[in-house]
Amino acid sequence: MRKPNNHLLLRFLFISFLLSWLCVWGVDYPLFAKEKKSSSVRSNPGKNQSVRKTAKRTTVKKVAKSRTVTRTKAATKATISSASLSTISLMGAGGSNVAVKSRQLNGAVYYLASGHGGPDPGAIGHFGKAALAEDEYAYDVTLRLARSLIERGATVYMIIRDPNDGIRDEKILKIDHDEVTYPNQKIPLNQTARLRQCTEAVNKLYHKHKGAYQRMITIHVDSRSVGEKIDVFFYHHDQSTTGEKLAKRIHRTFNARYKQSQPGRSYLGTVSDRSSLYVVKNCLPPTVFIELGNIRNDKDQRRFLIAGNRQALANWICEGMSADYGKK
Repeated sequence: MRKPNNHLLLRFLFISFLLSWLCVWGVDYPLFAKEKKSSSVRSNPGKNQSVRKTAKRTTVKKVAKSRTVTRTKAATKATISSASLSTISLMGAGGSNVAVKSRQLNGAVYYLASGHGGPDPGAIGHFGKAALAEDEYAYDVTLRLARSLIERGATVYMIIRDPNDGIRDEKILKIDHDEVTYPNQKIPLNQTARLRQCTEAVNKLYHKHKGAYQRMITIHVDSRSVGEKIDVFFYHHDQSTTGEKLAKRIHRTFNARYKQSQPGRSYLGTVSDRSSLYVVKNCLPPTVFIELGNIRNDKDQRRFLIAGNRQALANWICEGMSADYGKK
């Protein structure tokens, strides 16, 4: 029988011990050597895991938010209807940055018609030596209103359209005669023919959007004696409860806004029925007829000569229309 080789046995035991030591300590040792801060991490692994999870959640939230913003921008761009894009094209430089900022009026369809146009300038007032035409100032306020409605997600048709005026900030708006009726009809001089043309354009579109929330707004500037000052007032059809509600909500907005902007002054604008007005009587969607003031009165003129005031008028009308849509 051969005796065991003690030398080999000792070598075997030493190698076994060395391998065992490496298995236990060899993995962690390089971490301490490379980064001393790892000592604190290793000493509190639970805290480190929590930090990593928090960072991961933050990253996930940022990615999700970024994706949401991208989807929102894409969806917002898609909500501008072809009708509204056509309207924006009329705004000139004033429509260069138009974008849907909310979906407050998503699903609403509006027909906007400024008074007169084409060969008929409407009422005429004077500011110094300059002539002021009703159709120019009514058109500018109407176009500003269209912009505000589109920014809230509405579909907007401009029924009376000027191909090159756009939204203007001048005090004296140049008089021209190139307005047309939607989509591109020459406006006749005869009053009844002109009103019929406007009404038929609205009613044709009304049938196209049957079942949708649809409203018609027509904006004018009145002409009375030079000394008569009037506030913005509203007409509706006596058989149209929805038209009356819309008129009252816009009127209520004006009342509230006047209290804020001119607290020392009473707002005396009214809401009443006037069913004999051609467009009020014959347009299929509920219609509100708005008079902005007396174009011959110097105090009323300030209401629409100053571009900021024209924008305020548009904003307040839009606010009242939005309130009405919210109550539908």
